[in-house]
Amino acid sequence: MKIAISLDSACDVSAEVKAEYDFKIVPFGVTMGDRFFYDGEIDTLELFEYADKNSVLPKTNAVNEEAFKAHFAKILEENDAIIHFDISSEMSSAYQNAVNAAKEFKNVYVIDSRTLSTGIALEAIYAKKLAAEGKSPEEIVEAVKARIPFVQASFVIERLDYLYKGGRCSSLAFFGANLLKLRPEIEVLDGKMKSTAKFRGKMTDVIKSYCEKTLAKYGNPDKSVIFITHSKATEEMVEEARKAVAEYGFDKVYETTAGCTVSSHCGKNTLGILYINDGDKK
Repeated sequence: MKIAISLDSACDVSAEVKAEYDFKIVPFGVTMGDRFFYDGEIDTLELFEYADKNSVLPKTNAVNEEAFKAHFAKILEENDAIIHFDISSEMSSAYQNAVNAAKEFKNVYVIDSRTLSTGIALEAIYAKKLAAEGKSPEEIVEAVKARIPFVQASFVIERLDYLYKGGRCSSLAFFGANLLKLRPEIEVLDGKMKSTAKFRGKMTDVIKSYCEKTLAKYGNPDKSVIFITHSKATEEMVEEARKAVAEYGFDKVYETTAGCTVSSHCGKNTLGILYINDGDKK
């Protein structure tokens, strides 16, 4: 049975990762003023320039039902079944739209990832592995759902204005963080983004502290794969993250740049490490 693995573009996978695992990506829409484009069609630097110049965030548009139907139909021309992953249903209507669209087909399985960015990709990579082993779609879905609670997805944000403009932090938190030069850590817990720690100082030092703290707190990683995902972070920031994760001996370390959907909510110089924290439970 030929099973395709599909994701929405909030997964933030690079072209190389997409090709390696033969992922099928359906894009979110993004609106900047009177311009509309699909996630991935422009560089996120242009998005940041627009937001800084106009003091307003671009608007992201979830994939609608009709787009999902067309996406699934095309994939099924060459595959027997689809397992599709969406950004957490707590963050977007994409999941419910995909569920509704899947009702038109007999062999499309939709999973609420309960996470975002390359946390979604981690689940999809596991699904791809199980499909390669000959597991049925039902078996894959059950196995993936069992691992979802162990997905460690977190980021450190340099500036809070994007979260503030997007209504994801209060004015008090925004102005307090600016005054004290705080760099908040955002974790995805129970499908929602929550601030769980605060750092101070240069971003290179912050990244070092954040990675060490995260790997200690979630110290049972599945070492097959880890993502370093960022929104146009500096080379120095990425190198600090690479040095931190190198000590843990991950088999694959992917560096990916967040697309427009995720970057529009966090701003430039956001960086996170993402992995599944169930090393001895697999």
